[in-house]
Amino acid sequence: MSTNISNFKTAAVLGAGVMGSQIAAHLANAGLTVWLLDMPANEGNKNAIVQQAFSKMLKMKPSPVVSDSVAGRIFTGNFDDDIQVLAKADWIIEVIVEQMDAKKSLMARVEEYANPGAVISSNTSGLPINEIAADCSEGFRKRFLGTHFFNPPRYLKLLELIPTPDTDPAVTDRVARFGRIHLGKGIVKAKDTPNFIANRVGTYSMMLTFGFLQKGYSIEEIDLLTGPLTGRPKSATFRTADVVGLDTLTYVSKNLYKAIPDDPDRDVFRVPDLLLKLVEQKALGAKTGRGFYFKDGKVIKSLNPGTFAYEPPKEMDLGDLSSIKKNSLSKRWEILFGEEGRAGDFIREHTTRMIAYAMNRIPEISDYPRDVDLAIQWGFGWQMGPFAVCDAIGPVRFSQEAGKLGLELPLWFRKMLADGDYFFFKKKENGALMHYVPGSGYQQAEVHSDEISLASVKSSGKDKEVWSNPEAALIDAGDGVLIYEFRSKANTLGFNVINGVFEALEFVEKGDWRGLVIANDGENFSVGANLGELAQAGLAGQFDLIEKAVHNFQKAALAIRYAQKPVVNAIRGRVLGGGVELTMGAASVVASTETYMGLVELGVGLIPAGSGTMTMVARAGEVAPTQHPSHIQPFLQKVFETIAMAKVATSGQQAIDLGYLTKEQTRIAMNDARRIYIAKEEVIRLSNQSYIAPPVRHRVFVPGKPGFAPLQNAAWQMQQAGWISEYDAYLATRLAHVMCGGELLGPEYVHEDYLIDLEREVFLSLLGEEKTRARIESILKTNKPLRN
Repeated sequence: MSTNISNFKTAAVLGAGVMGSQIAAHLANAGLTVWLLDMPANEGNKNAIVQQAFSKMLKMKPSPVVSDSVAGRIFTGNFDDDIQVLAKADWIIEVIVEQMDAKKSLMARVEEYANPGAVISSNTSGLPINEIAADCSEGFRKRFLGTHFFNPPRYLKLLELIPTPDTDPAVTDRVARFGRIHLGKGIVKAKDTPNFIANRVGTYSMMLTFGFLQKGYSIEEIDLLTGPLTGRPKSATFRTADVVGLDTLTYVSKNLYKAIPDDPDRDVFRVPDLLLKLVEQKALGAKTGRGFYFKDGKVIKSLNPGTFAYEPPKEMDLGDLSSIKKNSLSKRWEILFGEEGRAGDFIREHTTRMIAYAMNRIPEISDYPRDVDLAIQWGFGWQMGPFAVCDAIGPVRFSQEAGKLGLELPLWFRKMLADGDYFFFKKKENGALMHYVPGSGYQQAEVHSDEISLASVKSSGKDKEVWSNPEAALIDAGDGVLIYEFRSKANTLGFNVINGVFEALEFVEKGDWRGLVIANDGENFSVGANLGELAQAGLAGQFDLIEKAVHNFQKAALAIRYAQKPVVNAIRGRVLGGGVELTMGAASVVASTETYMGLVELGVGLIPAGSGTMTMVARAGEVAPTQHPSHIQPFLQKVFETIAMAKVATSGQQAIDLGYLTKEQTRIAMNDARRIYIAKEEVIRLSNQSYIAPPVRHRVFVPGKPGFAPLQNAAWQMQQAGWISEYDAYLATRLAHVMCGGELLGPEYVHEDYLIDLEREVFLSLLGEEKTRARIESILKTNKPLRN
């Protein structure tokens, strides 16, 4: 068969349930044409089942699709009338009910209709992959494997690939490459064992906690100790169970218990009576409104396992853990493992048993401790997998605790310690990661050259930092490209960061450099201006300083746009307020799919004044079909509503739809780990093409007073509909004042500086408003917006 590693263009997803419909959505997110098929309805419209599932998927929150246009790439059908579309598909994914007979029967039909070169996979999480296609031909089995997506497929990074002994390695490589680059997945190759890697170890960790309920720990105490404090998601253990569904957790545990008769820790997967009773009472978690937690009005109550009553939060008996939170995650683990009292007792026993279980599953589920860690990190959202946690605690210390608990540890681990190898992970002087492989010792970890971070750039050699101030730095990324990195808290844009922009641009333009990438390793590119600095200056009556800072910000945003060498922003996470404005002017933008972008200044009682209002007005005129006022007004109306309602894009793709980014300017990185690499390549590409900065905007259309009334009316309608408050409506009219050109009596073309001065003037006037000051104070004190 062909061994090409070409991209997939078309796919068929068989089964439109919760997972199937979302997998179809994510394939469409990546640009594929997708057929979503399911059983025909018994009567009436034969596509009723699949269409209902498709409609339900589109209403999910958070959304499985990155923009409204994605839905148009998905076509629905049924197994009776539309099975022939399999001949058009490059990749066919089976996601039907977890019953072996049903899957084998469907595979027979797939073999009959599928394109001879198509890749076939099953998304089962609990059935043997090899058995599903066992009755098919040898040629079919060569292109068949397991592809285990995690729910929700758009947001969870893990994709476990499970090749069978018959799977052609080229097929596995093709899916791995496509999954990593185009679906944004972290790929882990798992063995064909019950529940593979992540669910085997992750479910063990969850089920292990039930035993601690019998030891007197409350649900809330366990969630505190298995949540962000230890590098786990906020949902921790029991909130996660509620989200997953207690019926689903019960199903998974029962199946695992049956499938692993030789596992010494099998009894941990035995479903406890508490869980069985909750399922019997239809207390299934989020889907039924109650599970381990129940929201009673505004109070979130937790289950008392003894009485089955839901009780308000109680004071926890875990000692003072507040000081521990200030440490790095590795240090937290080290401290918590030695804590006295109930918190330390839980951490020592639960963590030791969890690590020991993961160790004893090697080589059963995987040959590599690192792959186990990656699977848990990407599938369950842990910041550190069990082997990295063991390193933080200290493998010798862990071994001693395991001895106290009477746990048997594998021979390979005991040999590792005997050989003087005391850590699973270590780094070479050049920053290369080495990981321990049982039976082979340390090996250099696989590194994808197109996945880089600032941390990896800085650790790759000496003298990478060529300039810095207290909150920013310039990093030499090689190939004549520099990276400007924010280092402020939450990557806010204060005096040091903005002044650093000018210094970075001057450094690039005066030196022998191709251009500049603006990026950082933070979860969020930037949450906007440093409101604390503004508030402090305001309290001190330093309004001249504020005016100078705002003007400086505006000049920085324009300096990026008019730089003589290309500036490319690599963004992800929250990109708010000033973060948007510093990005709008970039020659190119590489946006992670998970980019949440918005001009949200009205939420703190202000308007965008870092050139953001001007830029959005200018773009409205640039995209209008003609320069006639009646043709431009609808585009201005859309801009007005976007800013007035502080709309935030829910993806990089939607940021284009809302006008924060342009199609011509933007590259989407489905795999977030590739965004800095792509940005660097963009700088090189633009430099090689003899980059020329765009011209200054001398003619920005504004409608004057005639255009103000429609925007003012739109603000009034939004207020009447309850979408915005009275003060929001006032702020919207001030925004409209700027967008229409201030006091101009009629339509005119103005220089960009005219609008920039106007937006700064209104911004400064709003800082004097009492309600604006209250909004800023609320954000600074509570991190919550005040809708006064």
